[in-house]
Amino acid sequence: MGNTKSSALSKELLEDLKSNTKYSDGELCTWYQTFLKECPSGKISKEQFEGIYASFFPNADPSKYAQHVFRSFDTNADGTLDFKEYIVALHLTSGGKTHQKLEWAFALYDVDGNGTISSNEMLEIVRAIFNMIPEDHQKNLPESENTPEKRAEKIWNFFGKKGNDKISEGEFIQGVMNNKEILRLIQYDEPQEIKDKLKEKKQ
Repeated sequence: MGNTKSSALSKELLEDLKSNTKYSDGELCTWYQTFLKECPSGKISKEQFEGIYASFFPNADPSKYAQHVFRSFDTNADGTLDFKEYIVALHLTSGGKTHQKLEWAFALYDVDGNGTISSNEMLEIVRAIFNMIPEDHQKNLPESENTPEKRAEKIWNFFGKKGNDKISEGEFIQGVMNNKEILRLIQYDEPQEIKDKLKEKKQ
């Protein structure tokens, strides 16, 4: 009994994930099988997660960003992601509702988890995003945001903040919703080749 049960998603978890994500029964069950094949323990370690991320960015270094993404989704801080945390991560990063995505983005930027974002935390995440942009793409960036420092400062100015100020979650979400330019600056915009790779993985 125990063994047969472990390879199938429990009804409760399936319903929970369906109501919190846009995925169907079929997709969730297929992903669960793949998840168990790759992670028989039912959990993904930080190193495995970084490895998955790295496979999407062959021409860049996503390790730092992957560490931050992992931290923001490891909701119980046990150093691993279970299937639920993994699927929620997948959903939010590939098309969750705007408000949910922004709550996640705030958690990503709030590196020390104290409920606010400092200018140093902003710069840390922007640097991690820059590591994922291939050098030839970086050359095409506008002059005002072609280094992590310039880009972080641009975001900070959009929020009307000075050096030691902090951004609260409400302020962050409101600011981004009111300004498409901030949304573009705070996220990593996946180039088409990575979007194609993600589609292949899902099939």
